[in-house]
Amino acid sequence: MDASDIVSLFDYLYWLRDRALAQAEMVPADGLGAVQEGSRDLRSTLVHELDVERSWRLRLQGRPAREWEPALEPAAFGTTDAIADAWRAEEEATRAWLADLTADQVGAPITINDLDGRPLRDYLIQVAMHGVQSFADAGILLTRAGHGPGDIDFLDHLDELTRDRPTDRDVGDDDRPRRGG
Repeated sequence: MDASDIVSLFDYLYWLRDRALAQAEMVPADGLGAVQEGSRDLRSTLVHELDVERSWRLRLQGRPAREWEPALEPAAFGTTDAIADAWRAEEEATRAWLADLTADQVGAPITINDLDGRPLRDYLIQVAMHGVQSFADAGILLTRAGHGPGDIDFLDHLDELTRDRPTDRDVGDDDRPRRGG
């Protein structure tokens, strides 16, 4: 797995997030805490995932623990818009960091901040897979609230990415993309 594969996993993660947030916007603000699965309601599930992504990025970047140890509090995010705004900022920081990673960095063992020396790739895969689980949980909560996210498989994500891209069969003799044939 190389740096571009990691970026692809995070593309999927943010696609899942966008689907969950789009449906969460339809849930009244007082309903974000009403539907619950286990110990977390919808707001807590979404904020937890934001917190996990933020804290892991900061930790893996070697930032001091005082920046990544304090947990984000769900009560600080009264609306879906507040969660989305914080996530846009986090996504921007994460994408900028991921874009600069080299193959050597992705494969290098990480021991900063008391990490156990696994390759950076392993930690980034963990972050992405944790996110997939969190968004599956959010999907259940959204479905119970009447606003399910629809199909969220990785291949659904890839299909959506390629839906509007022309294929070889879409190109005519004049090499221009054609629709419908």
